Amino acid sequence: MEKQNAYSRPVTLGNILRFAVPTIVMSVFMSFYTMADGLFVSNLIGTDALSAINLTAPVIQLVTAVSTMLATGGSAVIMRKMGEGKTEEAKQDFTFLILVNVVVGLLMCVLGYALMGKLFEGMGLFSAGVADYCTEYLSHYLLFTIPILLMNNFTLYMIASEKATLSLFCSVAGGVLNIILDYILIAVCDMGIAGAAVATGLGYSVTAIAGLFVFSRRKNLLHFTKPSYRFRVLLDASTNGCSEMATALVTGIITLLFNWTMLKYVGENGVAAVTIIMYVLMFTSSLYAGYSYGVAPMASYYYGEGNCEKLKKLVSLSLKTISVISIVTVTLSLAVTEPLVAVFARPDNPVYGLAVTGNRICSIALCFIGFNIFASGLFTALSNGIVSAVLAFSRSFVFMLIAMLTLPALFGVTGVWLATPAAEFMAVLLSAAMFLKYRKRYGY
Repeated sequence: MEKQNAYSRPVTLGNILRFAVPTIVMSVFMSFYTMADGLFVSNLIGTDALSAINLTAPVIQLVTAVSTMLATGGSAVIMRKMGEGKTEEAKQDFTFLILVNVVVGLLMCVLGYALMGKLFEGMGLFSAGVADYCTEYLSHYLLFTIPILLMNNFTLYMIASEKATLSLFCSVAGGVLNIILDYILIAVCDMGIAGAAVATGLGYSVTAIAGLFVFSRRKNLLHFTKPSYRFRVLLDASTNGCSEMATALVTGIITLLFNWTMLKYVGENGVAAVTIIMYVLMFTSSLYAGYSYGVAPMASYYYGEGNCEKLKKLVSLSLKTISVISIVTVTLSLAVTEPLVAVFARPDNPVYGLAVTGNRICSIALCFIGFNIFASGLFTALSNGIVSAVLAFSRSFVFMLIAMLTLPALFGVTGVWLATPAAEFMAVLLSAAMFLKYRKRYGY
């Protein structure tokens, strides 16, 4: 009943921020401690180890992609049912989807170990030790596959259950633990890159463990109950969340494309610069992702309730809020470019100049990223996984691939940096077209 009252409140900026601020802070903090991993690895181990983390990104993104698909898609399905008044059915589906995450995590872990040797066998892009770093990092990271899947799911379900503050606390606690363990395991225990993987896994496990306790309590809006194995629910969740899965998957592919392109033009210094720029973009983009995750349960609930007036106001206020965030992020990104890059590379290092120039150009993309992330997230929340997938896949892969194949050929290294703003601009035009096309159908 407490949760229903939360959704029955008027749609004001203040009430939207009740949902969004904790997830924004949480998302930003999570991106921060991902950057901290790179900081410790680059300074305590070396650039080869930092490159290895970048090369394992496609495999890690696969784990992230599956968990994100089940989390975002499942949350949309379950909160829609809550809005329709099917509370018991929603709890059964929630329990079933969590069990699915455990099984999928176990399968992915086993498959990862089975294929790991072939995956990095003969990798010759960098020095001989990089492939060993890749194997060492990934072999320890895969141990935490199930906690990582549960972490992504429990994060969103806590938000949907009006426990965004608890979700934030778990993320902050996990991040602090990760940073502390990075230093202890790498610098003190001399575990090398394996220590970085273990630190990351244990940090993610905080939310997973907390979620198991939280959702075991029957007084929560969502809690574990006897599951009903409705595989149609799994199909709906997978369909709704496939756009977020596509985004995560193609991010890994585009990462490789960036690496190969920079190797062609400026060598390993370019790869290191790309890694730094990705950290910066990830940090600033996390603001938009956090906002979208925070308001998604509201959109799903209002859609299930059939309350077009509230949905329309939610979308309108969100677009205005994202506009403000866009201005702030672009300004901050440009303002802190040099000191932020200096954390990873000294000013006398060739990587420094490349990364500073690259970040200044890539910051243009921050004018568009927020609208693209929100558009895809909104259609997921409205259970229109197809449109959401088209937006996410076009933005993350199609437009980026077009930009990467054309702009570097025309402008060299500058073209590499221009690729992200160009792709995001094309994506925002498509997002605007989809918003206009479906505005009458959903009433926003």
